[in-house]
Amino acid sequence: MTELFAVCATYEVDDGDARGFVLARLDEDGTSRRWPILVTRKANSFHGFENACPHEGTRLDTIPGEFLDRDGTFLTCGKHGARFDLESGQCVTGPCQGKALTPITLLIDDGDVCLIDVALAEEDGMDIEDPNAVPEVLITGD
Repeated sequence: MTELFAVCATYEVDDGDARGFVLARLDEDGTSRRWPILVTRKANSFHGFENACPHEGTRLDTIPGEFLDRDGTFLTCGKHGARFDLESGQCVTGPCQGKALTPITLLIDDGDVCLIDVALAEEDGMDIEDPNAVPEVLITGD
């Protein structure tokens, strides 16, 4: 059975735009780690990528809100200036030219942008001593 996780609604990512999120992903040994991702949109086509430049692994959005060019065509690494195609994630200029962002498979389901079969950390709140306390938030918009 395919498991879906809704990241955001389709209307939350404008055409020619990108939006960053940070999730909590489970490693093979069961430990939780931060997993920054990007969701991009070109017309009605959505693409997902890990938010890590292939040059040194740094997040593209080292300068918040500054990782998309004015034309909505390229993502730009805030640290080294590498430019990546919004749809393919392929580096077209910069120190990692010829490499690409790591793709993430997305599915649009009933107006939501969803991840498919990714092991994410879940917090159900059942282990919180205070019943009025709020469980840990696992996804945040950047």
